[in-house]
Parts: sequence; structure tokens; C-alpha cells
Amino acid sequence: MLLMVPGLAYFLVFHYGAFIANAVAFKEYVPFDGLWASPWVGTENFSRMFGDPEFWHATWNTLFIALLQLVFFFPAPLALALLLHSLTSDLLRRFTQSVIYLPHFLSWVVVVALFQQVLGDTGLLNSTLSDAGLHTVDVIGNPDAYKPLVVLEVVWKDAGWGTIIFLAALMQVNEQLYEAAAIDGAGPWRRFWHVTLPSIRPIVILLLIMRLGDILSVGFEQMLLQRQSVGPEAGEVLDTFVFWQGIVGGDTGYAAAAGLFKGVVGAALVFTANRVAHRLGEQGVYK
Repeated sequence: MLLMVPGLAYFLVFHYGAFIANAVAFKEYVPFDGLWASPWVGTENFSRMFGDPEFWHATWNTLFIALLQLVFFFPAPLALALLLHSLTSDLLRRFTQSVIYLPHFLSWVVVVALFQQVLGDTGLLNSTLSDAGLHTVDVIGNPDAYKPLVVLEVVWKDAGWGTIIFLAALMQVNEQLYEAAAIDGAGPWRRFWHVTLPSIRPIVILLLIMRLGDILSVGFEQMLLQRQSVGPEAGEVLDTFVFWQGIVGGDTGYAAAAGLFKGVVGAALVFTANRVAHRLGEQGVYK
């Protein structure tokens, strides 16, 4: 119980304690006056936000990138975990795990720089195409390619790290179930569908619900580093919108309203998804 105190204190101070600061969203916040002395404006910030085309454009970009991440990034760790679990050599499995874990420990500054060196206007790809006498393409600076590109970056960086939970779940599957299914004539695909997937389904649903709660947070640092290369039309998301409005523009109350909106939507998605999981007979995040 004592070992839980530091973690509990962290959440109490930086999450539940900081929740009080959401009052900024209902005020015309003046830093010199402080939180309580700043004038109360009610829902004025929200009215202005819902009537702002830039806010809705950032919301649309966020939802589109989140959908791409849900379709392409969320299944990637599971697929990698299944491939790793199928390896018979422990030495090869450990080596492969170490290799695919490494990108997770690189900062987004390094990851973006690596992609720019490969896919940028003067990167490796264009240098190779130019030497071959072919037409060059600027993937990094292309607004149309921006959204698939940032999803590809997330898959490359964090898919390997995401395999940890799935591998732990796969290790708990009873090997006798695979043997019984094989004796009954089930091939690899049917063993996956009727043994592996039902065994790890609670973990998959749990992670999916947690991902839905964070669906509007598609990566602040990653987006901020690449926003200027494609412009706000393609690169603005809610996280960068809050940054430019609140930190750079000084409109703290308006930015806090956008951040609170994002949090409320995430909480609503978690409650809804958890209720659906209960209807399907799964435990979900909580009972």
C-alpha cells in the first residue's frame, strides 16, 4: 500500500487537483488577476468556439487522423504480437522484441527528423529518384500526404512497444486448447479465430475503450513539429489549436474551453463504449 502512495499523489495533484483549473474555460482569464479574480463570462468562450470555423477545422483534422490511427495503428501491435508469439526460437524472439521496442524511446524530434531525412524534399528518397532520372516527390511537404504520414510515423515508433500487453495476454492462453483444436483438424486460421481471439478479447476491448477515451489526443509534439511544413489547413489539430490560441495567442479562457470540450468528448466515449462492452458480456474498464 505504501508503494502506491507516490502514484496516487501524482494523480491527485496533477489530474484531480488540476481539474479545478477547468474553471478558466468559463472566465476571461487574466494571469495577473489569477484564477478566482478573473471575470466570469459563463459559456461565452464555448459560444465563440462553436462558431469558430478554425475550431471545427481542427476538430475534423483530429477526428480524421484519430480514425486512421484506430484502423491502422491499433491492430498493428496485435499483429506484431501474434508474429512474435509464433516464433519458436526464444533468442530470435527476444532479439526481435528489442529491435522493435527501440523506436519508442526516441523523441518525436528525432523521429520527425529521420522521416524528413528519408522522405523530405532533399531526403534519401528524392536523392535516389533524382540520380535515377525520375520525378521527385516531397512527401513531407505535401498536405494531401500529411495525415497518412503521421499515422505511419506512429506505427513505426510505437507499434513495437504496444505489443507488450498483447504478448502478456497471449502467454496466458492455455496451450492445451491449441493442441485440442489441432487434433480436431483446425488449421492456423481457425485456431486463431476460435482459440486465440476469444482468449485475448477482454484485453483487446479494454485497450480499445481506453483508446477511445484518448481519441482526440493524436499527438501534440508530433503535430507541432510538422504543422509548419504543410500549413494549418492540413496540420492543425485540437492539441495544436489549444497551444496557438492559449500559449501563443494568450487567449487562455478560449483555449481552456477547447481543451475541456476534448475532455468531455473523451469521457463520453469511454462511458458509452464501456456500456456497450457490458451489453456484449465483457467486463470493460469497470463494472
